[in-house]
Amino acid sequence: MYALVEIGGKQYKAEQDARIKVDRLPGTAGDVVELPSVLMVRTDQGVKVGKPYVDGAQVKAEIEEQGRDPKITVYKYKRRKGYRRKHGHRCHYSVLRIRELPTA
Repeated sequence: MYALVEIGGKQYKAEQDARIKVDRLPGTAGDVVELPSVLMVRTDQGVKVGKPYVDGAQVKAEIEEQGRDPKITVYKYKRRKGYRRKHGHRCHYSVLRIRELPTA
């Protein structure tokens, strides 16, 4: 049994008690978030696909961790032109533990 969920414009497969790493969500560790953008639900009875979302279905997850990825360095360079640009950034992320799936 699993569900496909849209979080921040990206799609994730949510299974019971699974951990997924997503773009940062508002909240702190221990908070419960409800994810209403369920695209598909797979149960023992069959598959239910939404248009675009499944009506009345939502996934409940707990925020386990808020953090930042390692620094990424982007370096642009054009030879013989004296053009150099160095830019770096760190992405924020949240780790979610899936607690409840829709029964649909």
